[in-house]
Order: sequence, then structure tokens, then C-alpha cells
Amino acid sequence: MNKYIILVFIASVFFTFPKAFGQTGGDVNIVTDSDRSIEPAYRIYLRPAMIDTVIGAAAVDYPLLMLKEETSFEVEGIEPANIRHRAQLSQLYNGYAKVGGGSLLRGLGEVYYNSTRSRKFNWGAHAVHYSEWGGISDYAPSQFDNTAIKAFGKVEERRFSYGGGLHYKNQGLHYYGFENPDADRDSIKQRYQSVGFDAFYDSHKKDSAKLNYRVGLEYDNFRDRKPQSDSLEDWRGTENFIGIKTKWQYNMSSNVLVSNLKADFNIGYNGYRYGIADSSLTALDTGIVSKNTVIQLRPLTSFYGMNEKLQFKVGGELALDIHEETKASLYPIAEVRYSLFNDMFIPYAGIEGGLKQQRFAYLAAENEFIGSNNQLRSESRYQFHFGIKGTLSPRISFNANIAFKNLRNHALFINDTIYSSGNQFRVEYDTIAMTTISGSISYQQNEKLKVDVIGRFNTYSANNNPYAWNMPQLELITRGSYNIADKLIAKVDFTLETGRKARVFDPLAEGAELEDGIYYRELGVLADLNVGAEFRYTPRLSIFAEFNNLAAQSYQRWNGYPVNAFQFMAGLTFRF
Repeated sequence: MNKYIILVFIASVFFTFPKAFGQTGGDVNIVTDSDRSIEPAYRIYLRPAMIDTVIGAAAVDYPLLMLKEETSFEVEGIEPANIRHRAQLSQLYNGYAKVGGGSLLRGLGEVYYNSTRSRKFNWGAHAVHYSEWGGISDYAPSQFDNTAIKAFGKVEERRFSYGGGLHYKNQGLHYYGFENPDADRDSIKQRYQSVGFDAFYDSHKKDSAKLNYRVGLEYDNFRDRKPQSDSLEDWRGTENFIGIKTKWQYNMSSNVLVSNLKADFNIGYNGYRYGIADSSLTALDTGIVSKNTVIQLRPLTSFYGMNEKLQFKVGGELALDIHEETKASLYPIAEVRYSLFNDMFIPYAGIEGGLKQQRFAYLAAENEFIGSNNQLRSESRYQFHFGIKGTLSPRISFNANIAFKNLRNHALFINDTIYSSGNQFRVEYDTIAMTTISGSISYQQNEKLKVDVIGRFNTYSANNNPYAWNMPQLELITRGSYNIADKLIAKVDFTLETGRKARVFDPLAEGAELEDGIYYRELGVLADLNVGAEFRYTPRLSIFAEFNNLAAQSYQRWNGYPVNAFQFMAGLTFRF
């Protein structure tokens, strides 16, 4: 209803509105006053220019969601490490001295003085004296003394080096091998003296394809005690030795037969004289003049196979022995070894031979109670061996082998009853076939603990004697050292020898037995236990003590020559 009322009202307004203004139809004119002026125009003097508008990007900010995860952890404890700091290069001192004394009026003095670190020069001198003025009960005077002095020097260049040295040795002793404490000391004394020099030139080129070599010259004059009478001055042992020793080495990187070629070429002349040639001091004591030259060439090469697990060594020795007559000998050298399990086990086998030029100095060093009138003969050696060695752990190593040796002109020592009363020894040469079964094991824990055990079982067969005189059948050697924080160092060594026999000429001698028309006697068991200790009070000062022959055995090292039962020595060492 309201809707219709509104419509009627709008229509009535529409039709009555024109009549209200007096217009019933036609145009409508509106008259009014107005100002239609136009403002003056002005010229714009600005040139158009482009305006570069930079539209900045809106910064968007994303709020982070704060999520927190609960975590937990445990800290494991770490044991503190013990760090022992040492300087990279320890301090060196120019001098070292050792002084000691002990039972049986023993005395020891030693001095060593040398240069410190130097890239070019190395020189030094060493002197040592050791003596004993006591005696052995019921035996002739047994005092002895030993003095040795040497000096050396070396110059090191980039491609070569050269140097040399001088030496002097003086050894005094007595032939005390008989029971008579009241024997005249001067009648049984002996003194050996040695003086000489050596020099060398050594090349060391860095290129592996270059030939490197070493040339050495040595001279030694060795003699024993001068007789009291000047008329007998020539009747003593005198020896002059001159040696030229060279080493040559040529290496190549390729694995061929001559890739590692080495060669030794040596010439040795030894002139030995006792008395005057073609003359006699007594009916049995005749002069000996011996001139011996030995020339040796020893080439050697080694090569590898199977990734260096298999190693071969091949070579030989050609020796000329110029004595009363000239003899030429050829000795083979060959060895093969194979590495198993990264050197854990290394089986090996080889054959080797060579010639040893005999000298009066060598015989006196082996047995100082030797007489002066002995012939000298070069010794020829052949040896075949096989065995296995290796490492059971980083600290334990071992070696076991069997060796068959043939020794021609091997020197055996027997008591001399022709030129002495049995208290001196003479040399008897013989050919000996020798078989040795040996084994050794070593344990080393850095420099703290070291232990070595060596055992050998020997059998001998001599051509002209029923036994190899003074040579042991069973040998056992044990050595050990223990280092406590470089402050206290303890050492022990034990030597055991059995099966030694000595030839005797008196059938009534104690323990004498007869075999093949030759009398002999057992020398008994040699058991020697030695213990020593050193306490380093400071890096420069230390004290030491040595206890020798703790078993207190008066064993005989040579027939008729017992040793002291127990010996003790103490002293100190210092650096300066």
C-alpha cells in the first residue's frame, strides 16, 4: 500500500513543477551578468628531462618460529696426559771423563774430548788407561796395564769428505800361568806396543747414476817387549802392516742385475820379523822373516723381485796370497731371502767365503799370552748357512740358523813347552770342519728395557788334532739393561761356555786323558756373571758401580790361566 502512495506522489511533482516557474513549454533562457576574461599566457623556459625514479622494494620480514627442543648431554672424563718436554737438540759438551778404582788395586781413567756440532768439521781425541796391581793366590805375579790413545779428524764437503787419525796402544802383562807366587816378575813380563795412522777420501755424489768410492790408507807398527840385552834387540816380534782399502758403489734405479753394484779392492802388505833370517838364538830358537801380500777383489750385486719380497745377493772374491809362493783362490758369495707377512718371517740361505790375512797383532789380541816366534799363515774360510729370522711383535725379534764352515789354516793355541816352561802359547794351524746351530731372541722397549739371549751349539772335526783346542761346544750369552727415567741404569750380562778342551804334554797333569795318542784335559765350565749400575745425579755428573764374576769362579780362560774370583769397581763420570 505504501508503495503505491509513493509512486502517485512522485508523478504529481513531476507534472506540476514546470508550472510553478511560469513555463508551460518551449525553451528556457537564463540571463545573467558574468566576466569571461582569459589570463595571459606565459612561456615555459625549462627543457624537458627524464626523471629516473627508483622504486624501492618493500622489505619482507618473515617472523621466525620459536621452537625449543629439550636436549641433554654427558661429558666423558679424559685422563690427563703426561708430557715430557725435551729440547730438539740436546746440549753437547766437549769433554767426558771417567775415573774409578776397585778391588785388587784396580784403576780406571778415561778422557774423551771432541768438537761439538759442526756441518763441516769433526775432530777429537780419546785416551783410556786400565790396570790391576793385585794378584791371584798361589800363582805367579799377574799384574797388567792397558793404555790406548787416539786422535781423529774429518772434513765434510758437499760432494766429498776426507780425514784420518793417529793411534798408540801400550799393553803390559805377565806370563803368570804357573803356581809360584815368588817368581821373578821381570822374567815373565811382556809388553805390546802399537803405533800407526789411517787416512781416507770418500766421495758421496747425490746422483744415483754416479760412481761413488772410498779410498783408504792405513799403517800399523806392532812389536812386543825388547829384550834386556841390547845384543838381542832383533830377537823380538816386530810387524809392519800397510794397507790400501777401497770401496766402489754404483746404483741405478732400474731393477737389473747391475742396479746395485759394489766392489771392494784391497791390498795388504805385512812384514813380520823375529830375530835374524837364517840364524838361531839357540838350537831350537831360529829366526823368522815373513813377507806376505794379499790382494783381494770382492764384487757384489743385489736385486729384488716379487714386489721386493724376494732378494738376491750374488758376488764373489778373488784373492791372491803372495807369501813363500803365490796362491790364487776364488770364493763364492750368494744369498737369497724372502719376506713373509710384511717381514714377520724371513727365511734365508747363502754361501760365503773369503781369505783372512793373518797378523801377529791379531793373534796377540785373541790370546795375549802368545809367544813371539810363530809362523803366520792366511786363513781360508767357506761357509754355507740357512735359517729364518723375523719380528714377532714391534718389540720382539728372533733369528735361528744352521751354519756349516770349513776353516783352513785356522789358528789353535796350545801351551808351548819348547821355548818356554808352558806358560806361553804357540800357534798350531789346522783345517777344521765346524757346524753351528744358533738362535737368538731380543726384546726392546724403546730405550727403557733391552734384553738379548744368544745360544750356540758347536761341533768340530779337526784334521790333525782330536779336538779344536780351547773352542767351546756350548755357548750362552745373555745381556740386559734397564733405564729408569734416565736416572738409574742397571746392566747385567751372563756368559756360559762348556766343552772346552786343552792339549797337555804331561800325562800326569790333573785331569789328563789320552785320545789318538794326544793328551788333553777338560777346561771345565766357564760361567761369568757381571752386574753394573749407574746413577745420573745431574746431566753432567754420575756415579757407577760394577761387580764382576759374581759367581766367584776361578775358571780358566786359557789352560793354566785362572781369573780372579770376584772383582769390584766404582767411580764417577762427568762432562765438561
